[in-house]
Amino acid sequence: MDITSSLHKAAEIIKNSQYLIALTGAGISVESGIPDFRSAGGLWEKYDPAVYAHIDSFRQNPEMIWEMLFEMIELTKNARPNPAHLALAELEKKNILKALITQNIDNLHQEAGNTNVIEFHGNAHRLECLVCHHEMPVESTDFGGKPPKCPRCGQIMKPQVVFFGEMIPPDALMESQMLANSADAILVVGTSAVVYPASSIPYIAKQNRAKVIEMNLEQTAITGSITDVFIQGKVGETLPELLEIIFA
Repeated sequence: MDITSSLHKAAEIIKNSQYLIALTGAGISVESGIPDFRSAGGLWEKYDPAVYAHIDSFRQNPEMIWEMLFEMIELTKNARPNPAHLALAELEKKNILKALITQNIDNLHQEAGNTNVIEFHGNAHRLECLVCHHEMPVESTDFGGKPPKCPRCGQIMKPQVVFFGEMIPPDALMESQMLANSADAILVVGTSAVVYPASSIPYIAKQNRAKVIEMNLEQTAITGSITDVFIQGKVGETLPELLEIIFA
């Protein structure tokens, strides 16, 4: 099926849906200038994630882990929502998209205007203290080149993102599974859908007879198995095109 036909088929599914949800991954933010950490030249080529992204390492040597975290923050701080983020926000504004589940930590969906966002891996724009549980926004922090310390207890703070060795927030997991059970259509955007438990969301939706619309640069593990419509290309281009057809 050519891309035009795929876009029209996807638009028809969405227009006929009563409960559309979306699952997004790193691919949607690449066009905002945030490289996929796992891709060639990504952060994990320089820093071994088994060390630098593990909660045990942070507890033992937070200063070392902040070397990597400062680079991560630098990569994301100037990023702005791209047309794909804005398209998903518009779908929510029109009450078509009911909820958005993301594996991203960059806050770009919220900046674009989405309000019902379930974050699987947390948000790099917030800091938390592992000792007294104080929280504060990154924007209010003057790092001065040093790891931020908790204003309450003086311990080094951690970005409110899920490290290896930590659990996915139970509320996020439960809510996303409930959404997948309720959905009659799901947009899978910019994710290979292989990292569990986020990868289970399209399968749960499919088991409940939801239509799966996949939008990615390349085919993935779900393309030939549960995907009903595959739209290949840059999502910053294909998502706005999809909206044009929906609202024509």
